Amino acid sequence: MEFVDWPTLATYAGAFTMVLIITQFTKKLRFIKKIPTQIWSYVVALIVLYPAYFFTEQLTASNAVLILFNAIIIAFATNGGYEAFKKFIPKQSKEE
Repeated sequence: MEFVDWPTLATYAGAFTMVLIITQFTKKLRFIKKIPTQIWSYVVALIVLYPAYFFTEQLTASNAVLILFNAIIIAFATNGGYEAFKKFIPKQSKEE
């Protein structure tokens, strides 16, 4: 069993999960802390989606353009998803 594979990362759920984890794990790093989290999550979404489409042989010119828009959807979802999570876990929101 694989934890993560390229076909999974090419789906909404897979990209959402990986972008959420990477964004939250890296946003406190010194050189990334200066970047707004919403912008950083968009960059991470691009970094996840382009290779996922490439390694699953789905990267075409039209998909390359669509990835730019899909990354916005993933970035908004991950930022909103994390904020919703913090509301249910009060201790988590106090630590930040």
